[in-house]
Order: sequence, then structure tokens, then C-alpha cells
Amino acid sequence: MVPIPSQKLKTFLLEQGLIEEEDFNQALEEARRMNQDLGDVLISKGFVTKDFLLHLASNFFGVELANLRYRGINREVLYKIEEKFAREKNVIAFAQEGDGTIDLAMADPTDLITIEFLEKKLSSKIRPFLASDDDLAFGFSAYGSQLTQDFKRLIEENIKASLERKISASKEEEAATQLPIVEIVNNTLSYASSLNTSDIHLEAMEDSILVRFRIDGILHEVFQIPKEVHPAIVARIKLLASLKVDEHQKPQDGRFRYKVGSTVIDVRVSVIPTLYGEKIVLRLLPATQRPLSLIELGMTEETAKIVEENIKKTYGMILVTGPTGSGKTTTLYSILNMLNRPEVNIVTIEDPIEYNIKYINQVQINPLAGITFASGLRSILRQDPNIIMVGEIRDQETAEIAVNAALTGHLLLSSLHTNDAPTAVPRLIDMGIPPFLVAAVLNMVLAQRLVRKICLDCIESFSPSEDFLHSLRTQIKSLNLPDSNIPRVLYRGKGCKSCGGTGYRGRMGIFELLEVNEDIRKIIVSPDFSLDLLTMAAKKNGMVTMFEDGLRKASLGQTTIEEVLRVIRE
Repeated sequence: MVPIPSQKLKTFLLEQGLIEEEDFNQALEEARRMNQDLGDVLISKGFVTKDFLLHLASNFFGVELANLRYRGINREVLYKIEEKFAREKNVIAFAQEGDGTIDLAMADPTDLITIEFLEKKLSSKIRPFLASDDDLAFGFSAYGSQLTQDFKRLIEENIKASLERKISASKEEEAATQLPIVEIVNNTLSYASSLNTSDIHLEAMEDSILVRFRIDGILHEVFQIPKEVHPAIVARIKLLASLKVDEHQKPQDGRFRYKVGSTVIDVRVSVIPTLYGEKIVLRLLPATQRPLSLIELGMTEETAKIVEENIKKTYGMILVTGPTGSGKTTTLYSILNMLNRPEVNIVTIEDPIEYNIKYINQVQINPLAGITFASGLRSILRQDPNIIMVGEIRDQETAEIAVNAALTGHLLLSSLHTNDAPTAVPRLIDMGIPPFLVAAVLNMVLAQRLVRKICLDCIESFSPSEDFLHSLRTQIKSLNLPDSNIPRVLYRGKGCKSCGGTGYRGRMGIFELLEVNEDIRKIIVSPDFSLDLLTMAAKKNGMVTMFEDGLRKASLGQTTIEEVLRVIRE
């Protein structure tokens, strides 16, 4: 966000009645304490939106918004500035005017030093525009499209060079440092980053290595590598992650950091032995990322309000449920960021630590050192915490300690693997927690999935045909979902360059919130308890199911019904 002077921003927001002075001062203090941008803090707390602040900054500094998706990017002008410099300074050269002036999208159009430097370097006047995060990502992806064209050629050249050197499996550590192998790994990481990839899969097959990227939750095959270089590539990644290069029969986990321009990426590494060799999965996580607000996660205002009310409680348990990769950890971090205040002691125990948050004490699981969820939780309770976050409740011992902690004056947050919110209750009972304790300790259960958002550059509306509606109703019936009314007008993405022809770009959550009130508690402790009875009571008390939440978002043009059904089926 552009650094609008805090006093100017305060005056404007107070005049518009968007915030109380006390709330602004608290946000300013939090921004200073957490070393965050004030605008980001105001957005995360829901006082303003990102678009509102962008337009405010545009007016304040007297510069136009870049809106690169609308204006487009002249590739010839783009390459006047090297990608590395563009990323370091957060600038994109996107057009050149008749008099030679270069239009420059900038995260900070008041950066006169960068403007003067580029004017001398390019021998042209610079006209600054205010760039949003989306503008910059779009511009960097334009560099990435060039990388796409060169990528396979670079990989082929490096593979050819590595094969000519006859890399031997017996000299893995030496081979891992050879330039062609280093370049293969670096190019793959850079290419994946340019495509906003969340996971890279390197899978050993009988005669080759299959490389696949997960983008917006969907795996895409990218290329294949000859099997001969597999040992050296595996060794290279193990070296980066400080793993044992000579260990091939046991799973290993590690991590390292990789820099793409000014962006630092944390790479989580998982290695497991398979039939034809070791498979590696690399998870890419931005090293510095602002925790999203509840609204930015995709929650409706009603759902966000219930969450905010429950996290204000000083004790009890809050659970976020869903399968692996459904965004549970991101939601928990967003909640922790809201709770992160000077007067509270927050301690987490995680496996692994995905995001580093200032002023929160984070503990990494380490079974070799005797730190498990259960033993770590016992130790945390001796650290005088107010709020505890347990990465996941996996077994009875952890569940028992977590419940006791929540009963004794601590607010405990955790995740659980269940398909929906009501199922969390019988899951805890199956773990050996007595129903009366579950009823006493549970404040709220939030189930979620991640759906792909329709690409805004190629979105279109359409009236569904009878065949289409029949197919949807058949899928809904097969999933035992309620036969809800399907809107007469739906939306989809036609497919364009921005979304790679998929019709989708980015992801958001769909949610199901079970708030545990007195009616729900009575059902939990009842001798006639059943999941169906609990679900019926939850709906009667206002619970909106994930499918219903997804259907609402599909009717608003945020996602598609097919996408909602896909993730619920998973």
C-alpha cells in the first residue's frame, strides 16, 4: 500500500465516518508494533477495502490508477526494464506515449529516486501510475510469459549438458552442484513462481521424471525430464533443504528459502521413496505475506461477525475443519492476527510453521527431539499462555490435553480433518472425549473448502439449458445435497490469456459455521445424540451449509456451481 501520511489518512477516515478515533489509534499502534503497513492493518480489520484505499491514494497523490488488465502491456516497453529490477522496485513499464514518455505502474509513485534513475537510464521522461498488487502480479506474469517461451529450451539445454557430463548416481552430492542441475532446479522454481504455483510435484516414473504444478488447486503436467538426471536433481533439492543426500529409503522433510526478484519464497520439501525412485513435493509459500481479513478469505459479513464474536471469548475451543489443502491454516493465521495484541500471550505448536507472525511464539514439531503435539502442548501450558493454537488434533492424547486447556481459561484454536462442521462433534467423541466435555468446551466449528474464482477478465453470464440443469441436479442428488434452487442466470469464464484459458483465476473459501449454543449443547449430551439430529438443529439455528454458501457465491458471479460441486465431492 502507498504510504499516505497517517495523520492525513486519519483525518479523511474520521470525516467520512468510516472509523472511530480510538479504533484508528489502535490500528496505528498495531502497525508500528508489528512493523506492518497501516493500510494493510486497516484492511485486515475490515475498516476499509483495498480498492477504497487505492482510489484514496490515487486522489491524494494526483496520479491515475494503472489498471493494467484494462490498459494492457506493451511487451516492447515492458522489456526496457529488466525483470529483476522491476521486481525489486515494484514497477512495470507498460506503454510509451507519442512524445517518448514511458508510463510506469508503481507501488509507490512518490519514489522519486527510482523515477530519476529510470529517466536517466532510459533517456525518457517517466509518467507514474499507482499500481495495485494485482497490477504488479499481472505485469510480472507478462515477464513470466517470456519465461514460458524460453523455459523448455533452457531445461532441454541444461538436461543435454548434464547428460553429456554423464552424471553418476554414485556421485550425487558432486552432481548436485554442477551448473546444469542447479539451473534446472532454479528455472523450475522461477517458472512455478511466475505461474502462482502452490506445489511442485517431481514424480519418478519408469523411464522419466514427471513434473506437475498445482495452480489454483488443480494439478497441471508441465514437462518430463529424462530419468538419468533424477538422482542429481533429488540430491540438489536435498542439499538446499539440508536433508541427508545418501538416504533413499526413508521419508524426509525440510525447507529452504528461494528469492525471485524481490520476492522471497519459503519452500517446504517432502521426499518419499516410491517404486521407481524418490518423489519430491515442494510447497511454495511467500515468506512475507499479510494475513488476510475474514472478508478477504471469502466469508460473508454474517459469518465473519459470528467468528469475531466467538474469538473475543477468553476460553473454549474453536475448530477449523476440512481436508488437506482446504485453507485451514490460512484461516487460523488470519484469526491469530486479529487476536495478536500486546496484552495477550499467544503460543502455537505447528507441523510445520507455515507463516512467521511477529510477537507470536511458534513451536515446531520435532519427534526426534521429543516434541509432539501432545508433549509440546503440555509444555506450552507451563508458559502462561492466553491463546493457544495447535496445528492439528490428530489423536486422543492431544485431544484430551487440548480440551483440558480450553476448560481452564485458555482460548484454544486448532484444526481437525472432517467433511463438515457438525461431524467435528462425533469425531471428538470418537477420540475419547466425553460428550459433556465436548459440549462444555466447544465454542464454534468452521468447515471450509477452497473454490476457484471466475476470471474477471473473461467472465460472462449465461442462462443454463435444461440439459445443464438436469446434469447439475443429478450431481447434487448423488452427493446427498439439498435440492436448492439454481439461479436462472449463472456465470463462467470464457478463458483468456490472464487465466491461461481456464476461465478461473485465484481462489476463495466457501464456509459452514456451527455455533455451539445451549440448544446444540443439549443435543450433544443427549442419550439420543445422532449426527442427523445435530445437523438439523444447527440448520434450524441458522447454519448455512458449504453447498448453500457456494451456491450464493455462484449466483454472485464469484465462482461456478461446477466448481462448488467439485470441491465438495473431494
